[in-house]
Amino acid sequence: MRALRVSSLSPDLSGVALAEVPDAAVAPGKVLIRVRAAALNYPDLLMTRGEYQLKPPLPFVPGMEVAGDVVAGDGFAPGTAVVAGTRLGGFADLVAVDAGAVREKPGHLSYAEAAGVGAAYLTAYVALVPLAAVQPGEWLLVHGATGGVGLAAVDLAGALGAKVIATSRSAAKLEAVARDYRLAASLPAPGFREQVKELTGGGADVAFDPVGGDVFDESTRCIAFGGRLLVVGFTSGRIATLSTNIPLIKGFSVIGVRAGEYGRQFPERGRENQDAIWRLAADRRIRPRVHAEVPLADWREAFAAMQASEMVGKLVLVP
Repeated sequence: MRALRVSSLSPDLSGVALAEVPDAAVAPGKVLIRVRAAALNYPDLLMTRGEYQLKPPLPFVPGMEVAGDVVAGDGFAPGTAVVAGTRLGGFADLVAVDAGAVREKPGHLSYAEAAGVGAAYLTAYVALVPLAAVQPGEWLLVHGATGGVGLAAVDLAGALGAKVIATSRSAAKLEAVARDYRLAASLPAPGFREQVKELTGGGADVAFDPVGGDVFDESTRCIAFGGRLLVVGFTSGRIATLSTNIPLIKGFSVIGVRAGEYGRQFPERGRENQDAIWRLAADRRIRPRVHAEVPLADWREAFAAMQASEMVGKLVLVP
């Protein structure tokens, strides 16, 4: 089978190549899936550089979430359309996945749409529901709102009844988001501080920040007293630092978000979170936006778009 294999770590993808490897095989407790779509996530890019928390031994095949058809395995009839969280191995023709991480694909979602639900929406859900406890009517400031995780937070916030202020460096991409999702406002980032304070009457109740750097710094200046600042990632490339007198004086909390680790630390809650996002998907209360479906053979194009933050929504690799 074909698989996108990382044989060495580098900043320029020079250690990544599409290769012929032995077929994935079914085993007890596993489900073998023929991949129809595999979503690209920012951690996949970071793993090719050795810059992500998960550092698998070389060589490895990235790809955290897939949708496809069951070939064989426990609990599913061959041919069943499914979605699965893989953590690794998704960028291939076939992948063997723990049976507990597989569920039937909602019929109204395409393979590409279904592949884009798991990681992004789980991150958004864990951040906004169990960690930040967002309430209807609260002001939610979403940074990086045109990327996969940020857009999932925008979409989910609508289901939660929050008032969303979306930010991005790209006005054109924000316009695309505003066409598809209900926003209270869309603002450039950085440069949003005063407008957020004016719109909200003092500050956002919650800030969702997968960007970091200057955006994080500015968020600390427009978060409400008693607010929650969610640290989701650092796509800007700079990990911000914070003097502790600022949250002390302003009375806000800084909360780290690692949705996968949250589920590993609290397995029962993790299952509840997974069930919750797929119920929302099945009820059509959330729906991922697919920016593009890219053939697996053209993986460099997708990774370059991810690195340049060119997409609005999810990039999906199609074997």
